[in-house]
Order: sequence, then structure tokens, then C-alpha cells
Amino acid sequence: MVIQKVEVMRQATPLVKPFKTALRTVTEAESVLVKLTADNGMTGWGEAPATVVITGDSLDSIQAAIMHTFTPLLLGKSLLAYEQILQSVHQGMVGNSSAKAAVDMAVYDLVAQHAGLPLYQFLGGYKNRLETDFTVSVNAPAEMGEDALRCVEAGFDVLKIKVGKDSIETDLERIKEIRRAVGDKVKIRLDANQGWSVKDAIRSIHRLEELGLGIELVEQPVRAYDIEGLKRVTDAVETPIMADESVFSPAQALEVLQKRAADLINIKLMKSGGIYKAQLINQAAEEYGVECMMGSMIETRVAITAAAHFAASKKNITRFDFDAPLMLVHDIVEGGVLYSGRTLTFPDAPGLGITSVRHTQEAEAIR
Repeated sequence: MVIQKVEVMRQATPLVKPFKTALRTVTEAESVLVKLTADNGMTGWGEAPATVVITGDSLDSIQAAIMHTFTPLLLGKSLLAYEQILQSVHQGMVGNSSAKAAVDMAVYDLVAQHAGLPLYQFLGGYKNRLETDFTVSVNAPAEMGEDALRCVEAGFDVLKIKVGKDSIETDLERIKEIRRAVGDKVKIRLDANQGWSVKDAIRSIHRLEELGLGIELVEQPVRAYDIEGLKRVTDAVETPIMADESVFSPAQALEVLQKRAADLINIKLMKSGGIYKAQLINQAAEEYGVECMMGSMIETRVAITAAAHFAASKKNITRFDFDAPLMLVHDIVEGGVLYSGRTLTFPDAPGLGITSVRHTQEAEAIR
């Protein structure tokens, strides 16, 4: 099974409501799509959203990396030697983790199709259904309380709350309002997206603990590069701390694990460069007794399907943040992972199970 064609496309799908974090505001899900075609007619799909403030990747840089650097490494290569392909992709360019992830997804899609297995079974098959949280983006406290209540009424029992954009006092008001709106039985996770200083993070989390607001975890409270600061926060509070932007690569994961700088790790394919390296991060974390969340950017069901298949395959991935497709006005994907409220299930089709992706503009096809 040899790769015969690489197609690169762009898509843009509006969000139902602007998505706001401490780092950015998003009004539409923009991404580059990759379609690989093998000589037996099978096709594999991948996707990379542009998340400049987190990964440094823009639509133009993702598209250029795939078309000009990765395509020559893919064409004519046997997918039965996919280790060689993925090694060459990771070694062929520094950084560009999102572009690598899109190619990686499409390669794994084709390999699992060749094996005749859904990708989650090909990778380990630990479970066949997942439950996602739902994210409440940063707004005024009253609006966030209303948004949170709507999520709960729609059946979500785990909420991820974005904080870190304004003052600590405003963040505390947001969280108190949300807890008041949804009651005590709903799990609340906080994501500061690097928005707090070390001292502010410690003071804020201590205050949350004193108020008894029942916070399950706090994600990336301090700057990504500040591993020592992250450890100071982790050591100072009772609430579990999750590393997100601090961990892109397996090497960074090892640093966090060895220093005991966080209690949990959030893996995202756009950070790791795809499933190939994400497996190494998860394996290292499992050896250290650290559970992982599988997260995502603002993605369509192409990338979410790949991330969900990987997450379902592994015992150590215990939390799931796959709500992005539920935020979009349109669903452009045929096939793939299925949503029923907060529950995700997988079709029996081999690979990712994606049959087509609609409403795209083709940028270039290379034979």
C-alpha cells in the first residue's frame, strides 16, 4: 500500500458563539485538511487548525509545511513501513507540530484501514465510548453562569471553565456564579491558559479551596516555560494541577514528570505532532503514575475523531475534552466519531471511519 496522492485543503466553519480564553478569541474554526490516497484507492484524512498563540502555526505555515516539506517524504512510500514515514516527518522539520499532526492522522487512518480495524482498536482498544466535558469561555460572571447552566441542562456533568483573562477577583466571581448556577453535583475544571503569575495562582487556588467550590483540577495556571513555577503551584495547593502548554514533546513531558511539576498532563495532537509522539507522552506519564487528559483545539470532527480514537485506545487517558464540534454551526464531516450529548461512540468502520469532508476549498493536489 503506497501513498500516491497528497491533497491539501482549507476549511472555515463559524462558531455558534465566540470562544474566549486568556490567550485569544475565536469566531470560526479554520483549519488545513489533508487527504492521502493510496494505490489501492483507500483515503486517509487529517486536520490541523491554526493556533498561532499556542503552537505558533498559521494556516499558511501549515499548508506550506505539508505541501513543500512533507509531501516529498510521503509520495511513493509504503504505509506498511509507517514507522519510517512518521520518523521522516518528525525529523524533516523543526517545530510545525500541527502540520505534523495532520499528516500523522491521515497515515494512521490508512494503516488501520489496511488492518481492517477501527483506529482505536488498532492502537489498543481499551474502551469504545467516551464522555466529554464542555467548555465555558471567558465572559462576564452572569453570562458564564447562564452558559454553564445551559450546558448542564443539555446533559453535561463536567464543565471546563476558562479563567485567567482579568483580575483574580473577577475570576473568583465567575466561578462562584457558575457553582451557584449548576449546583454541587457538576464537576468543575479550571483552565487559566497561562494567565496567572505563580503567586496569584497559589493565592487564587487557596481561596477556591477555602470557599469549598469543589474544583476538580486547575489547568496550566502559569506560563508554559515556567516549569519551576508550575512545580511551586503544584506543591503549594491541594487541588490537582494539570500541565498543558508546558508539554508539547515527550522530552518536555519527562521534565515535568521527573520534577513532579504537575499532577496531570493534557495531551493534544496539535502539540505532540500527532499520535506517534502522543503515545510516548502517555506511556511516560503512565510509568510515573500520572493520568492524562486528551484535549483539543477548536477543531472539526476530522481531528477530534483522530484524537478520540487515540484516547479510547489507552487506559491511562482518563479525561476527555472533545467539545469543539458541538460549538460549530455546521458539521462538515461524513462518518467519524458519533456524538450523543456528552457521549462519543465509534463506528465499526476501519480507520477513522471518515468517508468525506464537505464545504472545503482545495488548495493544491500533488501527484
